[in-house]
Amino acid sequence: MKLVFATHNQNKFEEIKAMLPEHIQLLSLNDIGCTEEIEETGETIEQNAALKAQYVKETYDYDCFADDTGLEVESLNNAPGVYSARYAGEEKSDNKNVEKLLEELKDKDNRTARFKTVIALTINEQNNLFTGICTGQITKQKCGSGGFGYDPIFKPTGYTKTFAEMTLTEKATISHRGKAVKQLVDYLKQ
Repeated sequence: MKLVFATHNQNKFEEIKAMLPEHIQLLSLNDIGCTEEIEETGETIEQNAALKAQYVKETYDYDCFADDTGLEVESLNNAPGVYSARYAGEEKSDNKNVEKLLEELKDKDNRTARFKTVIALTINEQNNLFTGICTGQITKQKCGSGGFGYDPIFKPTGYTKTFAEMTLTEKATISHRGKAVKQLVDYLKQ
């Protein structure tokens, strides 16, 4: 089975590919010749994921899934949320996003946060959504060199390490994306 994952992010592509069964040939946007940036104009994480999957299906005629992820910080009224990737500006810098978030939390005691991933699957003329949530805390400084995005400052509930300090396998079993991908895989096995 060929399935497109609507991403240009190679880190994210490799993370998801490692979670999928071997009978699924995963293709990236680059593999199908899609070099344009797909607009994320939705007001919610769900809308953005669905927009990307539908765009690939309509434009390139491939069954596709897309994800959108947001980091929701309780004391910031769930910001950055849908704007997580471009929190510090349109150039989408992981480092600047992390620095801006740490700056905004520097005087806050409540550092409770959650990652939310929604995967939209467009296959056989049907649309499906799968949601994964991982709760945790924002650390006061970066820890670890693995992962991407906010991983160096997110410590999941019940763990002493940030996502950036975990192996891909450790992270996949508990992460928001791992939970959503598990639902996707269970659906694809049916």
